[in-house]
Amino acid sequence: MKRKIIQFRVYKGEKYYVAECVDLAIVTQGKTLDELVENIKEAIELHLEGENLEELGILPNFAVLINMELEYAKA
Repeated sequence: MKRKIIQFRVYKGEKYYVAECVDLAIVTQGKTLDELVENIKEAIELHLEGENLEELGILPNFAVLINMELEYAKA
């Protein structure tokens, strides 16, 4: 079994940074990117609590990949 990578898409909303998980039903937010990272960690823990990780194809040493969407305005 491969080490699972859990992917998130991050974008800036009106007031908060928002993270939507590509692989699991997780959405969280934070006022700063540091707060968002902590909220992602907590959301993953809560989502996987009591789940059989093997059945989900997730090893205990999974990685998290965060892709950030940036607005680009050409000057």
